Amino acid sequence: MPETLRGDCAHCFGLCCVALPFAKSADFAVNKSSGEPCRNLQEDFRCGIHTRLRPSGFSGCTVYDCFGAGQKVSQVTFHGVSWREAPETSRQMYEVFPVMRQLHELLRYLTEALARPAAGPVHGELRRALARVERLTEGSADALEKLDVAAVRGEVNPLLLRTSALVRATAGGKARSRRGADLIGARLRGAGLRGADLRGALLIAADLTGADLSLADLIGADLRDADLSGADLTGTLFLTQPQLNAARGDTTTRLPDGFERPAHWGRP
Repeated sequence: MPETLRGDCAHCFGLCCVALPFAKSADFAVNKSSGEPCRNLQEDFRCGIHTRLRPSGFSGCTVYDCFGAGQKVSQVTFHGVSWREAPETSRQMYEVFPVMRQLHELLRYLTEALARPAAGPVHGELRRALARVERLTEGSADALEKLDVAAVRGEVNPLLLRTSALVRATAGGKARSRRGADLIGARLRGAGLRGADLRGALLIAADLTGADLSLADLIGADLRDADLSGADLTGTLFLTQPQLNAARGDTTTRLPDGFERPAHWGRP
């Protein structure tokens, strides 16, 4: 995945720590409203407790990724001038950031789709969609604030669905469809889910120990606290690092290329 689609905090104005709200819960130690800087945000826009977020009660921060939107808004849309330097831009900057985040998420999915040889029949359309979304990310702050990002997602989604069908067909056999299924706490230990459609499935706290998830479509699947110990995730479609960070696993979990094993995952 290109570095431009990975969060680069060194070139961001701490936008996720300011623009986004959060409520006191198991994921966040305090309440914070949109536009209010997190108490842990330093003058250099870095997190003061980055290396100890989980023990400090901020595990929610460890499962967030802007997919490179933060540095794009900071350095391109607002030309390197921060909300501290120009407070009058802060409101619009905070409005634009989540829009850019959604666009960058689409770029991430489109880039992955183009890297899938099985999706060859739709590569032309995918390239055109990628170019269009990239152009949108380069628009002005005014244009981004007014953008109907839901409509853009609606245009891209059919291409991702076709990509999914083509790639999952290579798994062989009849792929299972559990799209949007409520699988909260489900006992799926050792389940054969190779090539399954799990788009938007609720897998919160599901037991997926030793499950075969290879070539499964996991776009939008909620993996919070799901146990992936010993599971096979090789070749999974549209999996993101935040999804992995929200789950549990161990050193025997098989990950797709390009993913990092979360530091909080235990050993077998």
